[in-house]
Amino acid sequence: MILEYEGTRYAGFQRQVDQPTIQSKVEESIKLLTGSTSIVSGAGRTDSGVHATGQVVAFNLLKAFSLKKLQSGLNAYLPDDIAVRAVYETPLNFDPRRHAVSRVYRYTIQLGKIRSPLRSRFVYEIKAPVNTGDMSKALSLIEGNHDFAPFSGRIDPEKSTRRSIFRTLVHCEQSEVHIEIEGNAFLPQQIRRTVGALIEIGSGKKNYSYLKELVDHGGKGDASWVIPAKGLCLVAVKYQGFPPDDYAD
Repeated sequence: MILEYEGTRYAGFQRQVDQPTIQSKVEESIKLLTGSTSIVSGAGRTDSGVHATGQVVAFNLLKAFSLKKLQSGLNAYLPDDIAVRAVYETPLNFDPRRHAVSRVYRYTIQLGKIRSPLRSRFVYEIKAPVNTGDMSKALSLIEGNHDFAPFSGRIDPEKSTRRSIFRTLVHCEQSEVHIEIEGNAFLPQQIRRTVGALIEIGSGKKNYSYLKELVDHGGKGDASWVIPAKGLCLVAVKYQGFPPDDYAD
């Protein structure tokens, strides 16, 4: 199932005690619709305040529903800031996190202040201008498989901090800068710390080689600027041969 949500008022995707989360809201809606309890698993455990247009989740049902009825029924019970975009039937062993080939995140920067109560929830405002050419060059230098520990938040010390970045893009639309990063998986806060370092590069505070130097020689958490979650969106999760049509924006 493909979910779109505004993460502003949620404590992330993963279920938490006494905190509103995307997972808990979806599970509550499934129970209201079907009368039975289902455990929802997600492809990306987005942090508090992070949005999504292409989150992938999966769950099992005890009784059959048509895909159309399941989508319309869940949307009727879900709050207005969470929506089911598409529903697919999958094999029982489908795991949206483990079977994902890549995830695509987009961070949006607004150059200068804007007076838009709606748009301001989805962008991070900085003082203009920035050198997007240097930002793009810097980002391309960290494509490939690296140890991204310098860009990680808190993580189990037993877990690997190596990740693969497949594709990066920095592009402008009017007064907005969009930064897209596609990789096999990401560490906690990795995207937000990476974009924080990119802003330092774009504003001239750091050389374009700064990102690569952090990857090659930095210590855990050295990329210390964790920029706000509101500009970050999980755009798509990709699988081998699934879903059967392109749902990414």
